Parts: sequence; structure tokens; C-alpha cells
Amino acid sequence: MPFEQPIATGRITVNASPAAVYRIVSDPPVMITFAEEAYRARWLGRATGAAVGARFRGYNRKGRRRWFTNCTVIAARENERFAYDVDAPLGLPISRWQYDIEPAEDGRACTVTETNWLRVPLWLIPFAIALTGTVDRPAHNRRNIATTLERLKAHLEGPRAS
Repeated sequence: MPFEQPIATGRITVNASPAAVYRIVSDPPVMITFAEEAYRARWLGRATGAAVGARFRGYNRKGRRRWFTNCTVIAARENERFAYDVDAPLGLPISRWQYDIEPAEDGRACTVTETNWLRVPLWLIPFAIALTGTVDRPAHNRRNIATTLERLKAHLEGPRAS
């Protein structure tokens, strides 16, 4: 991986069980509803849920720009961690996203950490900037992570939360 350290990370405490959080973060078609840049996801092949090796397609947008990526689940530890690698349609690596869930001592809340690493080859970065319109990807992803986590928290703690 060209970038060993994460380029963006965010953390939030949610008044919900790790199981409730995991159900959402490990289901891309649901989790995508809280995202800023991504707007749609669907499982590929026979995949119907979180399992190592399962694949899904993510659809992204920024302004008028639209693109899709293919994702492969690399970690699916129930109530603990969900992670996936993102590749361009031609199989070129782009990034990795990971969600870690840590229960609070009281058992009624948990901390959710969303982390993003770049995996893109250096030569591909100018093309990625042209495609997405994002020059400062680390700052952009930090803002988007904060937004996503706040939306997730609001959903899980909202009046209709179970």
C-alpha cells in the first residue's frame, strides 16, 4: 500500500449497542445513506451481506461528476470491525475504509472510528483528481467522515431508534 498511515480518521461516541452500529456500518446499501460523496451501493454476485471476500459496487458523486468503484470486504468481525478495499473498475487499488466499534464500559454506548487509507498508485493521483474534482483528498475525506459519523449517530439516537 503506497500510504501506510491513514489519510483521514474520525471518531464518535454513539448511545447504541455495538450490534446496532455494526448492523449499519457492515451493510453498504444502508450505510451509504449517511455518506456525503457516496450515494448508492449494491452487493455484487451472490453476496447479500458482510463476509470476507464479499463484493459490492459503490456509486459516488461530487457536483456533476459521477463514478463507481468496486469494493471487496476484507474484515467482517461482528460488532467489532468492518473493512473493505476499494478498486477502480479496471482493478487498480484506490483506498481502504474501516469501521472499528468499541463498547463503552457501561454497555449502553460505543465508540465508532472510521478510518481511510489511500492505496492508489502515485501515478494515478492526477487522474483521480481530474475524475473526482478533489485536490486535497485527506481534508475532503476528514470532513466527509465527520459528516457521516454525525448522521449515523443522529440516526441511531433519534426518536425512531430501537
